[in-house]
Amino acid sequence: MVSYREWEPVYHEILDYFSFDIKKDREAAVLLSTLTSRDDEKLLTDLIKNQVVTICGNGPNLSADLRRTGDRKRPVITADAATDQVIAYGIIPDIIVTDLDGADEYIIDLNKDGTIVVVHAHGDNIALVKRWVPLFSGPLVCTTQAEPFANLHNYGGFTDGDRAAYLAHAHGAKSLVFLGFLLDDPDVNPIKRGKLIWARRLLADIGYTL
Repeated sequence: MVSYREWEPVYHEILDYFSFDIKKDREAAVLLSTLTSRDDEKLLTDLIKNQVVTICGNGPNLSADLRRTGDRKRPVITADAATDQVIAYGIIPDIIVTDLDGADEYIIDLNKDGTIVVVHAHGDNIALVKRWVPLFSGPLVCTTQAEPFANLHNYGGFTDGDRAAYLAHAHGAKSLVFLGFLLDDPDVNPIKRGKLIWARRLLADIGYTL
């Protein structure tokens, strides 16, 4: 598990790289904690510990990767909008890791039926946190990329996909299987390219070279 002390210098590198405002990250975190006091983190441990976990990213290769894998028994974590394709393939995710920019109404129903939603607060999604968090009635875990407090956790990671991997790593996954991760995708804008560069570096830091 990556401690915040270990994560903090990396976080500040990310802030500098993208010119993000740490004050806005903290504001978003406080808002999220104010909107809900729920913390179902124990469910994550119960589901993930000692398991081979599938992490589904939203890369253009996700559909092909889903067709190639036949093992639906292992726990499945989807990164935000990747959930659409995973459901279309007939798999109900056990966990959705999301900053809510790809959220849709079906996530509310999935959560009501038991899918754990891991909501992430950062400086650019304050309005989305206000809109969506009060609608979740099922198991909920809250995260921040700044210093954790109260019911907010920081497992490390930056984008939804690599944060899903860090979450699984933090909760004792035996190993991770990655679907829909195309970290050298040429058809992305410069900001997304920067995020993919960071995803590659962060995943390597916990032992996964993609």
